[in-house]
Amino acid sequence: MIKFRSAIRQSDVSLIRDIVISTGFFSQEEVDIAIELLKEAIKKGCDSDYLFQFAEENGVTKGYVCYGPIAGSHYSFDIYWIAVHNEYQGQGIGRKLLSSVEKDIMKKGGKRIYIETSSRELYKPTRSFYESAKYKVAAMLDDFYDLDDDKVIFLKILKN
Repeated sequence: MIKFRSAIRQSDVSLIRDIVISTGFFSQEEVDIAIELLKEAIKKGCDSDYLFQFAEENGVTKGYVCYGPIAGSHYSFDIYWIAVHNEYQGQGIGRKLLSSVEKDIMKKGGKRIYIETSSRELYKPTRSFYESAKYKVAAMLDDFYDLDDDKVIFLKILKN
């Protein structure tokens, strides 16, 4: 039975590192960014704009999401990271994490969720995952990450 934890702790630094690296999707620079967001949340505590949820089962952290309100907007949120450890992918954990975060965002008054990803072939399963969760492509920024590597921005409008 998957349980969700939103309280963050110092030991989550190594958990996030392990999860993100295990996927095989991210560069070292991206791994460092994922960890930096958690460290900032630990440092700022309740004043942080970065929120986290961890999916745990039998004491094992299997995945996580980092999300937060978009500064300057009234009801829009970003999902910065969603990752499930490679050993546990394909078990519906990502879908459960996404659903849990969507409910939390609605509780916080959020109405729009944005998620960004790459257009590279490696990320085709990621894009399919978002589309299957009813996210629509809202924009594409050509050559954003690199030549022939566009930023794909997904949007989901939440309905109460």
